[in-house]
Amino acid sequence: MASNNWNADQYVKNAAFVSNYGSAVAELLRDINGQKILDLGCGDGRLTLELVEKGATVVGIDASTSMIESAQEKGLDAHVLDALEMSFDQEFDSVFTNATLHWIPDHPRLASNVFRALKPNGQFVGEFGGHGNVAAINTAIRGVLAKNGYDWSGKKPVTYPSVQKFKMVLEEAGFSVPYIELIPRPTPLPTGIKGWIETFGSTFLEDAEPEARRGLIDEIENLLAPALRDEFGNWTADYIRLRFKAQMYSQAS
Repeated sequence: MASNNWNADQYVKNAAFVSNYGSAVAELLRDINGQKILDLGCGDGRLTLELVEKGATVVGIDASTSMIESAQEKGLDAHVLDALEMSFDQEFDSVFTNATLHWIPDHPRLASNVFRALKPNGQFVGEFGGHGNVAAINTAIRGVLAKNGYDWSGKKPVTYPSVQKFKMVLEEAGFSVPYIELIPRPTPLPTGIKGWIETFGSTFLEDAEPEARRGLIDEIENLLAPALRDEFGNWTADYIRLRFKAQMYSQAS
């Protein structure tokens, strides 16, 4: 997974909105009292804890050691594990994921791993970045890098699929997909675009020295300000999320 170097404290400072919005996604699980759930990409465990409080037994996995340490400090059953390497076999009633799958490069392999991890009649529920997510931000970063002679190739470590594409991936893994849609979700950035880049965009700028990196970030900020910053200085990112609920075929509705 591309997101294995998260810093838990930095993430809470710049991106607490990720877990806040994820609570609505968790509602797709419906009644989970007594279920065993895998929280795939659990981060610091804020949503994992919500699932536990609803009566579920939850195992959290994440590729970031810092995030897992934070989750374990909350008393959660959380483990450092790459979702592409997991080998659970019919262990969970549900798999839940929020804001993680766009960081995983191989969706077919991921979907196959999830299918194997579920008990018969299990469900896979989640949300992540879909087609068009942060398009303005990505375009600005790409333009500034090119203008300053930096290579963009390989610097987009995320995958934002269309509904059609991800539905195909799920169905090929063996799921039926009773619900899937793209949801435009303009998202306030509490620490502005610089905080967003600090948290999510460091890979884009890794070829630049620290001083040059600061200059690049200033350019990106100036380029995006007319579109994403309001007259009071508040920043809003152009998020588009792909939300879905997939089930074993025998549970299709």
